[in-house]
Amino acid sequence: MDDFWPVPDVLAYLAGSWDVDRTVRDLASGAEGHFSGTTVFGPLNSGDGLLHEESGTFVWQGTPRPAERTLRFLPGPSAGAALVQFSDGRPFHDLDLTSGHHVADHPCAADLYRGEFTAQSADRWRTVWRVKGPTKDLVLVTEYTRR
Repeated sequence: MDDFWPVPDVLAYLAGSWDVDRTVRDLASGAEGHFSGTTVFGPLNSGDGLLHEESGTFVWQGTPRPAERTLRFLPGPSAGAALVQFSDGRPFHDLDLTSGHHVADHPCAADLYRGEFTAQSADRWRTVWRVKGPTKDLVLVTEYTRR
């Protein structure tokens, strides 16, 4: 059983730099990939929330490629919660780590992304995304460790 670390202020908790280690498994084909890099949660230009900038190397079937993504974490209904958006402002999912654990869904066309977020300590958290649908059957596990 996982131990959860309650987070009273999710934006304060996430702020800063994190080492990222992610495995990607395609359950249909058996293929596996690995991402290694850094995520920086810095202030948004608007000053209200955090800009999540991830960059590193993704290796899929032996081929390394540079990879990056950007998200926006905006204040949620309480200090322990945030609203996560894609970089263009489209909604992605909610996040509430008040209890140290949260599950969120994101429908994407006919596929469903279900994310499980777990704060493990002041310096470690993880996400597990299960992606299932007619075009995808994936599990993505990401470990974050504060730099």
